Order: sequence, then structure tokens, then C-alpha cells
Amino acid sequence: MELNLRPKEECRFDAASLGEIMLRLDPGEGRIRTARSFRAWEGGGEYNVIRGLHKCFGMDTAVITAFADNEVGKLMKDFIEQGGVNTDLIYWKKTDGIGRICRNGINFTERGFGIRGAVGCSDRANTAISQARPEDFDFDYIFGKLGVRWLHTGGIYAALSEQSCETVIAACKTAKKYGTVISYDLNYRPSMWSAIGGLEKAREVNREVAKYVDVMIGNEEDFTACLGFEIEGNDANLKELNIEGYKKMIGKAAETYPNFKVVATTLRTVKTATVNDWKAICWADGEIYQSKEYNGLEIMDRVGGGDSFASGLVYGLMTTGDAEKAVNYGAAHGALAMTTPGDTSMASVNEVEAIMGGAGARVKR
Repeated sequence: MELNLRPKEECRFDAASLGEIMLRLDPGEGRIRTARSFRAWEGGGEYNVIRGLHKCFGMDTAVITAFADNEVGKLMKDFIEQGGVNTDLIYWKKTDGIGRICRNGINFTERGFGIRGAVGCSDRANTAISQARPEDFDFDYIFGKLGVRWLHTGGIYAALSEQSCETVIAACKTAKKYGTVISYDLNYRPSMWSAIGGLEKAREVNREVAKYVDVMIGNEEDFTACLGFEIEGNDANLKELNIEGYKKMIGKAAETYPNFKVVATTLRTVKTATVNDWKAICWADGEIYQSKEYNGLEIMDRVGGGDSFASGLVYGLMTTGDAEKAVNYGAAHGALAMTTPGDTSMASVNEVEAIMGGAGARVKR
């Protein structure tokens, strides 16, 4: 497997993400509907990946996003800087005093417990990043003059608006022109696509983006809905993956998109909100690699587990070039991220590698 990464000395950033970052309001152990206080975090599918690459794995990373230029936007910038991610590429959009022109997104999330599943309630219409157009970002400057070795983006951002569809395609085209490796998480959300054309629009946009992607991430539903590929003979609930069916599906996808170097997915069996079985698989060079299985994994906060898988996968691919090691980095990082609150990982690379090596949960003193 050859990803042809640009040399580090040529690039200002190891990796950058393009996507929406929302203010997450978390009622802790309680419910959204009865809360009297919330803990504030930042989070977003694309951002969570890039923050993990810096905070856990020590890479130089940046966010390409937009905020309304107000106090909440400044709070979000401060959160991002606390995580060590560069904020120089943020586009600040003028707004009025009540958010008619644009606003910043909010995501209320309760964690779930036992038989009560996690609940998310987002408030993200008319946000600055959903209105941002390709000309609001100087992609030639970002990927050409500054230099970025890896770009991560995804289908949640693409589904925000017609403008975000245009922007994600423009970013991928320009990144590819300058030799940046691109990863993309399909992350299909039918409720988000419904406002801008539904399934037909999702396929139109994602099939165009897929032409530029090196590392494609998604589950069976993502590949079926976004790209039109299906796993033959697979369990409808994805409780048991038909590996041969998956190979056939990926074979069709790789034939259609010969630019795919790696395809990866997480596999989660939800026993309760707080106990899941967790593993991951990836395809590279015609082979399927499965991670270590984390059965009976106890979950504190499942939001962001898939994003932390993606950041571990990207780190493994960038530093080892070994798909089997990379999928294990991803699965271990995702498992650890779900043991702490918030969207983003609080793990260290030493903890990830210890879990990969079979370390237990005995107290460390």
C-alpha cells in the first residue's frame, strides 16, 4: 500500500480537517429535558479526528471551518486552542445580534445508560460554516503554499447545505492537485440530506467526492446509501459481518474508484447503552484486516468513538504504512475515547499502544 505522503518538511501541517464544529452542551448523568446545568464542550465529526491526531498522537494539525464572529464563536476558538489545534484557517463571518445572518451550531447530547440509549438534539441550521462557499477559503494557499500532508473531511459536513457540497468538492480537488492524501467518512445522515435533495443528492455529491479520496471510511449503510454498493448476504443489523460479502462490495467499490487505497469501518454491537462489543476492519491491497475485538466494552460516552477510530487509523497509516497496525490503532483509540466524556479523545498514544498490546485496567501508580 502506497499513500505517497508529502514530505513533512514541505508542509506546515501534518493534517487538517474541513467541517463544522459545534458547541456541545452535556447534561452529564441527567437528561436534556430536565437539565438545570450543562457542561460545555466542542465537537464535530471532522474536527474530532484532527484533534485526536494532535492531542493523542502529537501531530501538527489545523481546522478549516467558519464561525459567526461573536462571543460564542470566540468561545469555540478558545476550546479548539485548548486542544492545541491551529485556528489560523478559520473564516470569520459577520453576523447580526440575533443570528439572522448566520450563527454557530449547538448540539445537546445526553450519554444514555443501560437500557436508555444516548440522545442527540442538534440546532445547526444557518450556521456560518453551512453558508461558507469555496471562495471563502484560499485552498491554493492552504494546500499549495502552506502545505498539508493529509486532509480529513466527511459526509456530515457535505450534507449541511448546497454551499457545503460545493465547498467540500472544491477542497478535495485542490488538495489532490497539490498531492495531499484525503480521507473521507461517509457518515450518512438521511435527516440532514433530506433538506437539499435526499438520497439522490447524497449519491451525486459523495460519488463526486469519492473520485479524490484515498482512504474511505463508512459502514454498510453508508456505502449503500452514498455510493450504491451493498454487502451480499450480510446480516441486516450488522451484528455479524459477512467478510466475503464485504470483500465483494469493496472489490466493486475499488473497481469503480481505483483511487481508493484503504477502506475501513467500525463494527459495533449494542448490548446496552453502556456495554458494546467493538471492533474494526479495513481493506487494503485486496486484503481484509480485522482489529482486536473489544467485547463487553463499557461505555461512558459513545459520541466520537468512530471519529477517534478514524484518527487512530490515519495516524497508523501515516506513521507505519501498515493497514493491519493502522486498524488496530484506530480500534484501540476509539475504545479508549468512549471511556471518557465529551466528543473528543482524552487518551495518550502510550495508552493506545498499551491497549493494543493487551494491557488491562489495573491501577497505575
